[in-house]
Amino acid sequence: MSSDPVLIVDDEPLNLDAMRQILEKDFRLIFARSGQEALAAVIKHSPSLILMDIQMPDMDGYATCLALKASARFSHIPVIFVTSLSDTWDEAKGFECGAVDYIIKPVSPLIVQARVKTHLSLVRASQLEQSHRDAIYMLGSAGHFNDNDTGVHIWRMAAFARELAAATGWNSHDCRTLQLAAPMHDTGKIGIPSAILRKPGKLDDTEWDIMKTHTRIGHNILSKSNAPVFKLAAEVALHHHERWDGSGYPDELAGEEIPESARIVAIVDVFDALTMKRPYKEAWPIERVISTMREGAGTHFDQHLLQRFFDILPRILRIKDQWDEQEVRITEANENQPMPWIESSSS
Repeated sequence: MSSDPVLIVDDEPLNLDAMRQILEKDFRLIFARSGQEALAAVIKHSPSLILMDIQMPDMDGYATCLALKASARFSHIPVIFVTSLSDTWDEAKGFECGAVDYIIKPVSPLIVQARVKTHLSLVRASQLEQSHRDAIYMLGSAGHFNDNDTGVHIWRMAAFARELAAATGWNSHDCRTLQLAAPMHDTGKIGIPSAILRKPGKLDDTEWDIMKTHTRIGHNILSKSNAPVFKLAAEVALHHHERWDGSGYPDELAGEEIPESARIVAIVDVFDALTMKRPYKEAWPIERVISTMREGAGTHFDQHLLQRFFDILPRILRIKDQWDEQEVRITEANENQPMPWIESSSS
């Protein structure tokens, strides 16, 4: 039996009993006989899905659904209206109130079971996506927990990575996956001593050797998952410090031996690092950044990808301005909360 509670709302006991017989073998059920009882049940049980009659006294299904959708806490719960052909049923009004589907009475057991399973699967998919996003935020933040790098660097460069991937010809799904994967590129820094991460001066040879291990540490952590976003993140974490001429680390890969995902992140990571203010330096002017990065074409960077990046530079700078404004607002509000994605960055 599914552990997901399903709320059934109808003022007719016979209708409630019919739904109980159809669904009780597979789902945990909660019942309400009015709109007010339904809202109370939602607060008490937080159901994953609601099957709701429309024609009810005092507070009908439309009003109940509107009240539910007005709640920030419960507006995500999908509502399926259950209505009779003899009812005055306005399909457009039902969807405007926030319903996701409707079932016609007298109900067919097969249709009811199919609709409930379909919408619960969508709920679970949404929950899984949110879990991935939460894990991404935590792993991205963990990689910089002991670093001097504060602010929105990893989220801003992730938006840059998405834009460069799109300009390179990646499809929209893969661009989105790279945007989600990129913030985890330095996850392995969680295994580097804070004395090294926070050292104000140049690292000595021994310290530098330790610092370079963050690529393998990050890969080892992220490769534990078979989810595509974490597999891509593991790839980026391992290879984002490789260089086009083979002088990078950890594997001294050269040219197209380096995964394109890592070559993209290498460019946007350096760009953002140079254009942001750090405790030990001011933000560089854009002209100086461009000049410095051009000098690395064909040695540090894939020169074709770098040219693509410069081709979309006006767009990159607009995204940077958006993130800079967001960082200022959150800093001024002193809010300890995850940075939101700026979805409009690729629109």
